[in-house]
Amino acid sequence: MYKYFFRWLAMVFAALALPACAYGQGLDGPAPIQAGQHPQTALDAQGYRYQLFLPQGAWDETQAWPLIIFLHGSGERGTDIDKVKVHGPSKHADADPHFPFIVISPLLPAEEDWDLAKLSRILDHAIATLPVDPARIYLTGLSRGGHATWRWAAAEPDRFAAVAPVAGRGDPFTACALKEIPIWAFHGDRDDVVPPEGSFAMTRAIRACGGRMSRLTIYPDLGHNAWDPAYADPALYLWLLSHRRAAGGE
Repeated sequence: MYKYFFRWLAMVFAALALPACAYGQGLDGPAPIQAGQHPQTALDAQGYRYQLFLPQGAWDETQAWPLIIFLHGSGERGTDIDKVKVHGPSKHADADPHFPFIVISPLLPAEEDWDLAKLSRILDHAIATLPVDPARIYLTGLSRGGHATWRWAAAEPDRFAAVAPVAGRGDPFTACALKEIPIWAFHGDRDDVVPPEGSFAMTRAIRACGGRMSRLTIYPDLGHNAWDPAYADPALYLWLLSHRRAAGGE
């Protein structure tokens, strides 16, 4: 079912695509990375390895593509780069070459927490070397990756067109930095690992700062695994594509 939805979405996206700019890879630089999802080496000795998904036709130089950055949870930490494809957008991209986004899924080493500076370096590299539309960069993550999604969006709110934390907990003291960003948070009402109050508190704090672009979906009778229904819902991807950063990040 979802494969056909993403194929339809890819056709809609292609019809509405913007002209692409010139990118380093595949033009005067090295040969372009092939379509599909493939592991990438870290950018430096301290950086994260990551999975990179490119849709079919990404290098045809006729369009710039939306980018999803996906941050996994604690259960996928370690050295196995394939684990980042167990859940989320990278899972759906791995199953369907028509998934209409570039997807970057970093791998967090065991016992570590997400480092925003390392993540920012990956994003900078992607913008410089891939056919990414800088107005359509989306951030999402689950559990520990959901916490980091809240943190990164608050630290660099001008980088993202929309943000989707899943089963994550943010810091309400940072909420005012998020008031201009479209946010769709997801949580299970029976989550005893990261209680849903973490999402409720962020939504309330954003609205208290005057933000009117946040929404929250609470799944009834569901525990910590809010990511399966959230990422399987085509509405999430349509919602992401409906948002674009204004010129200059305003």
